[in-house]
Amino acid sequence: MNAALRLIATGGALPGRTVTNEDLSRMVDTSDEWITTRTGIRARHWCGENESAATLAIAAAKQALSRSGLAPADIGCCICATLSAPDATPSVACQIQAALSLPENCPALDVNAACSGFLYGTAVARGLLATMGGRHALVVGCEALSRLIDPTDRSTCVLFGDGAGAAVFELTAASVPFAVTLGARGDAAIHAGGPSREGSAPITMDGKAVFRFAVDALPRCLHAVLEETGKTLDELDWVVCHQANSRIIDHCVRALKADPAKFYKNMERHGNTSAASIPVALNELAENGQLKPGQLLACIGFGGGLTWGGMIVEYDPLRR
Repeated sequence: MNAALRLIATGGALPGRTVTNEDLSRMVDTSDEWITTRTGIRARHWCGENESAATLAIAAAKQALSRSGLAPADIGCCICATLSAPDATPSVACQIQAALSLPENCPALDVNAACSGFLYGTAVARGLLATMGGRHALVVGCEALSRLIDPTDRSTCVLFGDGAGAAVFELTAASVPFAVTLGARGDAAIHAGGPSREGSAPITMDGKAVFRFAVDALPRCLHAVLEETGKTLDELDWVVCHQANSRIIDHCVRALKADPAKFYKNMERHGNTSAASIPVALNELAENGQLKPGQLLACIGFGGGLTWGGMIVEYDPLRR
């Protein structure tokens, strides 16, 4: 498939409740120093009673669509990446479709690839546009991981947050720099029991195994998409990784001998939001003016499944 995608708009939504490390220290045996030195996380957002992965996804999607300047009828497919959908059906993507009045011939489906989900969803959207027609795709990553944690387990409850990010992509000429790579290796190093399981087991994680996996997957994905596009790391304006742990990103920056200023980090404010982390970061970059038209960025995801993915894409909301 020669078709490329261009990123033309972003959106985001965060729950109203902010939970700091100090707040958690009153709930479980931990401290701000313990959490920050091990993860780089200082705060995260958790959903309130009337908030869910779906409500956040709808808000982020509305914002991205509005910023794109497109009409609902222009959207050719809607893909939502999540592992914490509030309902088995209708999917979050179908709830977005209804809320935004997207056309009924617009395919809408959820994808669960955990922390790589936004990249998987983008690849699915590219394939749908190329095979079924359409020029624009709405891809959303959303999570309400606060509903899946054990609040007494200090090794996991301090890590995860809730949020949603959305992106509108345009199918464009193959000459535009674009590449995507995906992979999976079935492994329960990160595990969360679904609602069909009796008792619905909370998130558990083998931290050391996940760290070893992540510091291998991140540079491998980055090298793969750089090689496919013929670009170098120096030619990238931004590298937006899954915001799992600042130590993972810092380790890879040193191994790559890369400029740390290119590697955007926001886990300090949001924690690990799984499928939402990359699109939330993209939206922050766009909102604060750091992501500029014509810039080239790499997005790298890795996490539960185990899954991994990488993408190089151009951001240009003006060339439409």
